[in-house]
Amino acid sequence: MTRYLDTLGTIILLELRQRIRSAAWIVLVIVVFVLVGVVTAMLWASISAFGGDAETAGVYSTIIFFVLLVGTLVTPAISGGAVNGDRDAGTLATTQVTLASAPQIVLGKFLAAWTVALTFLLASLPFLVFSVVAGGVRLDTLLASLGVLVLELGIVAAIGVGLSALMSRALFSVVTTYLTVAALSIGTLIAFTLGGLAFQSEVRSTYIGVDYSVGGEFDPQTGFPEQVECLPPETYEYLVPRFDYVWGILAANPYVVLADAAPTTFDSNGNPQDLFGTIATGVRAAQLAPELEMVTDECAAALAGDLDLLNDYETPQEVFERTVPSWFVGLLLHLLLAALALGGGIARTRTPAGRLPKGSRVA
Repeated sequence: MTRYLDTLGTIILLELRQRIRSAAWIVLVIVVFVLVGVVTAMLWASISAFGGDAETAGVYSTIIFFVLLVGTLVTPAISGGAVNGDRDAGTLATTQVTLASAPQIVLGKFLAAWTVALTFLLASLPFLVFSVVAGGVRLDTLLASLGVLVLELGIVAAIGVGLSALMSRALFSVVTTYLTVAALSIGTLIAFTLGGLAFQSEVRSTYIGVDYSVGGEFDPQTGFPEQVECLPPETYEYLVPRFDYVWGILAANPYVVLADAAPTTFDSNGNPQDLFGTIATGVRAAQLAPELEMVTDECAAALAGDLDLLNDYETPQEVFERTVPSWFVGLLLHLLLAALALGGGIARTRTPAGRLPKGSRVA
């Protein structure tokens, strides 16, 4: 076991030395540091301009999402050519004839790519610490969001390394990794929207109003006339999309996974206090089926003198509490994709190879 780990560590070290000595990597880290700093400053200035106070959890959640965005944009370029790049350079065969096995080679390159991806998180660490110290971020939110972010960066790295071993050309594996990330992030949103519009149901809405033209005095508290006369019921029919049929598609979105996994905090009015809660509550609301028979009886409210009879509004907190989380389903799906990519890459890297693609370089 010790020899296995030593060999694995050697491959990781060699990969890291090769990447960290690159000037491009240093430039990327500096660019990420500057970008996150600019975003943090702009968010803080916006909060101050609108009279914000110490409740700055929204700054932290926005930075976390920005780091995830940067990570998913950069990690495919780092990991997508890890194996086939060495194959094209003729250095993979040199490694394969050593005591290093195919699992060690692929896993070593994966762990190295994951480590490099995490450096972008480290570059953002000063601003994350600032947003946490400034207030408004709970410990469980901090741990859950960072944990999911680290896992998601590792998943992207695993998919990239696995595809680089499965495909003979680095360009194809990098592009395919980007397409996979795009399918999970943007593709799920498109599929969710189109799926909800494809399934529609008819809503029958009935409105019973009050005749305000009868004259007389009005109640100053409710605004209803003292002498209430009801109008005939009016019925309207219209179509609404059924997003409750397809909301599960969003479970595969990495941004939804991150938002839904982080514990959500609400203010006294039941509204989410950060970007995690805003996204999570929106996804949870999509689980609820629309009410197909609606009756708005303004006349009954006027007769009872109670405006609350017209108010059936449900706060985001109430919606959140009566729906179910989905982050673990999406995370399991992502881990399965990563495992399949790495497993396929290991099988493709084993030697001796039974068949090589046309034009593959051996040494």
